[in-house]
Amino acid sequence: MFDKILIANRGEIACRVIKTARRMGIKTVAVYSDADRDALHVEMADEAVHIGPAAAAQSYLVIEKIIEACRQTGAQAVHPGYGFLSEREAFPKALAEAGIVFIGPNPGAIAAMGDKIESKKAAAAAKVSTVPGYLGVIEGPDQAVQIAGEIGYPVMIKASAGGGGKGMRIAYSADEVAEGFARAKSEAASSFGDDRVFVEKFITDPRHIEIQVLGDKHGNVIYLGERECSIQRRNQKVIEEAPSPLLDEETRRLMGEQAVALAKAVGYDSAGTVEFVAGQDKSFYFLEMNTRLQVEHPVTEMITGIDLVEEMIRVAAGEPLRLTQSDVKLKGWSVESRIYAEDPVRNFLPSTGRLVTYRPPNEGERDGVTVRNDTGVYEGGEISIYYDPMIAKLVTHAPTRLQAIEAQAAALDAFAIDGIRHNIPFLSALMQHPRWQSGKLSTGFIAEEFPQGFKAPAPEGEVALRMVAVGAAIDHLLNERKRRISGQMRPAASVRFDRERVVLLGKERHEVVIEDIEGGFAVLVNGQAWPVVSGWTPGQPVWTGTVGGQAIAVQVRPILNGFALAHAGASAEVRVYTRREAELAALMPERLEADTGKQLLCPMPGLVKVISVAQGQEVKAGEPLCIVEAMKMENVLRAERDGTISKIHAKEGDSLAVDAVIMEFA
Repeated sequence: MFDKILIANRGEIACRVIKTARRMGIKTVAVYSDADRDALHVEMADEAVHIGPAAAAQSYLVIEKIIEACRQTGAQAVHPGYGFLSEREAFPKALAEAGIVFIGPNPGAIAAMGDKIESKKAAAAAKVSTVPGYLGVIEGPDQAVQIAGEIGYPVMIKASAGGGGKGMRIAYSADEVAEGFARAKSEAASSFGDDRVFVEKFITDPRHIEIQVLGDKHGNVIYLGERECSIQRRNQKVIEEAPSPLLDEETRRLMGEQAVALAKAVGYDSAGTVEFVAGQDKSFYFLEMNTRLQVEHPVTEMITGIDLVEEMIRVAAGEPLRLTQSDVKLKGWSVESRIYAEDPVRNFLPSTGRLVTYRPPNEGERDGVTVRNDTGVYEGGEISIYYDPMIAKLVTHAPTRLQAIEAQAAALDAFAIDGIRHNIPFLSALMQHPRWQSGKLSTGFIAEEFPQGFKAPAPEGEVALRMVAVGAAIDHLLNERKRRISGQMRPAASVRFDRERVVLLGKERHEVVIEDIEGGFAVLVNGQAWPVVSGWTPGQPVWTGTVGGQAIAVQVRPILNGFALAHAGASAEVRVYTRREAELAALMPERLEADTGKQLLCPMPGLVKVISVAQGQEVKAGEPLCIVEAMKMENVLRAERDGTISKIHAKEGDSLAVDAVIMEFA
């Protein structure tokens, strides 16, 4: 077994590998760029080596710098994590030449499976079901349009070396193929250094289901069940679960056996994932194979009890698999949410900045439910523009799917993040969605259920009443605290605080009465009593306690004359008044928002790559105006309506902040 390994990655996956290595008694070496000098993985590792500037192309993607870091520290093996060099055939080859072990598959398997075009050819040869498509390299947009017409719309344009949703576009017409081809090639070149793309049939109403495989250097390969990854946005996974609510035992076995056959055909010898696109009728077709550890591997670990990182390390050290196929048993259900630094109400555009607050829920097992949080950040750390915007992966495991979803919802409510925009409000709302809870999924779920984008729903029904009760209890607690502040002028007569209050939850008015009970308050809301018990103290970003006997968590943020509450996917501003104050507040004029309808504002911090129009040019609704790149993704900004460009404020190459004016319309 190795004495010391180097992790050629950053962020949460680097921290994840370090945890397992530490448990195995293996010392670890971290590498870091200028932007990651104070990163969590650097702090956690036994040693750390600086490898260059912030840009990945000058640090994490430079093979020679990784090898030199191994030489400096005496690391015997390298775990690549996911992304960066994890699927580059040249990386394990260079390591081998330097006498360093690669904790991953052999270069031949990476060559055969890491390239999406070659992997489809290998899958067809291994008698694995494949999607109709053109597997040759496409030279230009005209050829792409011709091929798409022959296959039949809709089609998927994909980067051969792609991953993580980058270099991928769905096209429903010739015009969309031409534009999608250009964007896919550009994203592929900047993200992977390889601009080859191919075209295949896009299966309508599909599900994304993948099989985890594990092989060793002795010819043994097993599969560890499946993961459902159908909840995606822009072809990037958002929520994963294991097992899939679609599959039965027979379909699981067929998919698993095909995945194993493919892995054996290429001599696969590590952890890997065979991805399938599945129809609602349980038909399935090979999509691609990821020759690395997947982001969503924790859900498989939770239902199998197998540490995939440990197995990868043992296989790389030459050990045979410790399990046979009959040893693999699936237990319970697991759900994972990817928490991203992005603004869900601005079409999920990236957000950067400092994590002023970062308080994840408590990890561990309680009453048969497990909560796990894989992360690479900490409170006070910074979300950089240079890398993927993922903050954490929140994982829950329970005996049933519904229990795992309920645990996930509760954990999201208890997850406090401030300083940047993040997608927890969207994830929380999704956990309450009836279609998600029923398991009727497809990769189009988000587009279908949120066609106008996401806006946090207003609280309704029992959720609203719970939030009213919590709001009234918080306000009463704050008022009692204020009365105990020393040095105040003594009143002429003793003050008894009015317990009859009016709570404005958004624009809804609720009359309440507050009474003391043991450990908390009884809040009478519209005639219904809600016992509220909590140990919450002012300043804590999450209120935890029981309302009506039910344990809940509520996000609390102070605002002018009140506080913002979020719970169970809903959010609202809450203000608590005396009845006279409520009468006066109703007379206050509402502040009108500034009109920015004639401006194109930059929706995220990013780099202007292309300005597609000129001053004085007339544009039609839907016409592209410019392209802004952020966190390795190119975002096309389009005209919302017909108009004329009156002034252009930005130029190509400019770095813009959120809401910077790019251009104005007449």
